[in-house]
Amino acid sequence: MTSHPLTFHAVVVGGGLVGKTAALALAQSGLRTALLAPQAAGLPPGAIFDSRIYALSSSSQTLLERLRVWQALDRSRLGPVFDMRVFGDAHAELHFSAFQASVPQLAWIVESTLIEQALDAALRFQPSLSWFEARAQGMTVEEDAAFVTLSSGETLQTDLIVGADGAHSWVRAQMGAKMERRDYRQTGVVANFKAERPHGETAYQWFRDTEIIALLPLPGDHVSLVWSARTQHADELIALDPAQLAAKVEEASQRTLGALECVTPAQGFPLGLQTVDRLVAPRVALVGDAAHLIHPLCGQGMNLGLRDVAALADVIVNKEAFRDLGDPILLRRYERARREDIQKLMIVTDGMQRLFSAPGTLARAIRNTGMAFVGAQPLAKRWLVSAALG
Repeated sequence: MTSHPLTFHAVVVGGGLVGKTAALALAQSGLRTALLAPQAAGLPPGAIFDSRIYALSSSSQTLLERLRVWQALDRSRLGPVFDMRVFGDAHAELHFSAFQASVPQLAWIVESTLIEQALDAALRFQPSLSWFEARAQGMTVEEDAAFVTLSSGETLQTDLIVGADGAHSWVRAQMGAKMERRDYRQTGVVANFKAERPHGETAYQWFRDTEIIALLPLPGDHVSLVWSARTQHADELIALDPAQLAAKVEEASQRTLGALECVTPAQGFPLGLQTVDRLVAPRVALVGDAAHLIHPLCGQGMNLGLRDVAALADVIVNKEAFRDLGDPILLRRYERARREDIQKLMIVTDGMQRLFSAPGTLARAIRNTGMAFVGAQPLAKRWLVSAALG
C-alpha cells in the first residue's frame, strides 16, 4: 500500500452497465465513490447498431429514470416490445400482449453502447465520483477498512468494495466465495438484421431442434438475433458470411419477417448457469454476473443485475446512521433482499432450458402441452408478464 491511500466510501470494481449503474447510484447518494472501469468503446466504424442488446424490464427503466439516465437516451434508438409470440417445436404457441396485461410495454430493446455512453456522461458530472482506468491487482480487508491496490501503483481505502466485474469476477475470487458453473454446451449467437416485413414491435421466439431462436424488434425495420445454439452449430453459424447467415435465420424463423439482410457481424458468447455460495463478505458485495449467471432465453440477466444495484443502493440509503457501509449486518440485508429473486429466476430459466433442450418425442409432447395450457390461461400469462417486468 502507498503511504497515503486515497479514501472513499465505496469502490466499484468493474464496468459495463451494472458496474457503472452501481457507481452512479452510490455517487448520486452523496457517497465518495471510485469506479475502476474503462470508458465506453462506442460502435465500430460504419456499424448501424450494437450487436449487444438487452431487453430491459420496467424495473430497470425505473432505476435508470431515477438516476436520470433513461431521459438522456436517444428515443429514436429504443425499441418497445408490445407483443411477444413464442412458438414450440410441435405447433404450440404463446402470445403475450402489453395491452392484455395492462402495461405500457413488455420490455424495451436497448443497445448496450447506447446505455453505457449515457452512463459515462452522467458519471463525468458527479463531483463525488473518481474514475480510474487502472486494473485492481490487490485487495485487503481489515476490521476498519478495505484496501484496493491498482496497477498504476495507487491504493484506494474504502468502507465497501462492490464487485461488478462479470462472470469471471476477480473480486469474487479475492473474497473467497465458492462458485459453481454448469456449462450448457451452448453459445449465444447475436447479430442484427434489416427485415423485409415490419416487425410491429413484436418479439418472436422459436424452440427448434433443442435450440432457441429469438428476433427482437429494433427501431425501424431492424431486428436483433439471439440464437442459443449447440456450441458446434454456433461456431458454424458465426463462420458463415452475412448472406448465408441471413438465409439460415430466415429458415429458422419460418420467414416470418420475410427476407433478412445481416447488418452487423455475428458474435458468440458461451452459455451457462453460475451460482455463488454468498453475495457478501466483510466489506464486499457482489452484483450482476459476478453474483449470478442465467440462460438468456427469458432475457432477464441484465434486469437481474440492475435489481441487485437497486437493492444495494436502497439498503445503503436506508441504513442506520451509526453503521458504515461495510457493516456485515447491512450487507446481509442486501443478500436477503436479493436471494429469492435470484433463486426464482435461476430455477425458471434452468428448468426451461432443460425442458426445451431435451430430445425425444416425450419431451416434445410435455413442453408443447405445457405451452398450450399456459396459452389458455389468461391469469397465468398475466403472472408471467408481471414476473418478467420485475
